[in-house]
Amino acid sequence: MTDAMINEKVLAWAVDRAELPLDVVAKNVNVKPERLVAWIGGEERPTFRQAQSLSSALHIPFGYLFLKEPPEERLAIPDLRTVGGYPARKLDLNFRDLLNDVLFKRDWFRDFVRDHTGRELGFVGKYGAGDNTRTVAADMRQVLYGENGPSQTGNWEEHLRMLIDKAEAAGIWVMRNGIVGSNTHRPLSVSQFRGFAIADNIVPLIFINGKDAKAAQIFTFAHELAHLWLGERGVSNVQLGDADYGVYQKIEQKCNEIAAEFLIPAAGFPAQWRGADTLSDNADRLSRIYKVSRIVIVRRALDLGLIDQANYARFYAIEAARWSDTKAGDGGSFHNDLPLRNGQRFTRAVVSQAISGVLLLRHAASLLNAQPTTILSYHKQGRPAR
Repeated sequence: MTDAMINEKVLAWAVDRAELPLDVVAKNVNVKPERLVAWIGGEERPTFRQAQSLSSALHIPFGYLFLKEPPEERLAIPDLRTVGGYPARKLDLNFRDLLNDVLFKRDWFRDFVRDHTGRELGFVGKYGAGDNTRTVAADMRQVLYGENGPSQTGNWEEHLRMLIDKAEAAGIWVMRNGIVGSNTHRPLSVSQFRGFAIADNIVPLIFINGKDAKAAQIFTFAHELAHLWLGERGVSNVQLGDADYGVYQKIEQKCNEIAAEFLIPAAGFPAQWRGADTLSDNADRLSRIYKVSRIVIVRRALDLGLIDQANYARFYAIEAARWSDTKAGDGGSFHNDLPLRNGQRFTRAVVSQAISGVLLLRHAASLLNAQPTTILSYHKQGRPAR
């Protein structure tokens, strides 16, 4: 068979980029590791079929293998993550492919929203990092809740879903997923990121890592919401267990302050805290009042000087152990997962355009990371766009 004249430098770059062991790549291409090493060294060439298998295994376009030099990849949004006060290690391939998929969807949805409503959202970038934290948080609450305040919910998951519903109603696109697209073999890593925001005034976006502990997702939502009000894009990895939330960039510090104030306003909270009660008792009682997780309650007590770091650290360690026993769930079926993974308004818009014939079914399927038959069955089950 004809050899594919690939560039071995690009192949070496792609293998390093994928962060996969050579034996794993070789197995995926159905060759021995020694043969892969020979390809990387330029001593041998793969066949075209093997080169196609390489591009699939390494998640790169087939044509990349024939470039003169490895392509320069730049992240489309700022990386605001830190670990121990230093920039975090580079974002992995799963995140990069996830972001590219989200941006692909965003390009379509932005045009759709602009054509159908034509309005810009005034709250995006309404404030700056120098504005008063309570003022920003109060405006966020006003936009989401109006004069009536948050709806009553039974537990943290219901509360998060209420927040997402309110945000979507305000024009914010919210996605929550734990995998790349619909590929269950490509899970997202919490050690890589917890969420990101794109502060676009037509389709502002919040993405929450669905693999994160349930107790952490609601704070991530509030943190990314603050990004939108400040008009700042970025990838975040907030660490609730760290005294400084694990961040050193001023914009991340500000978003954490706003998020905490949004979830639990400082006015009134100290009076609710009972110094004679245990941390656990306070956490249980106040989590029912504020409808947030126990850890967010105790974290707020730390921020407001009601407890010390040592007591918080012990409480956090116990709670973190409990989180490991609780998986972050989706809807329980692929049909239920679609609006969670892709956002409610986006899913409704894509399905309605496909059913009406404006959008080809295969294009709609690519936007929703689904099969064309799924679009039809989703519609038949009574979930068309409203």
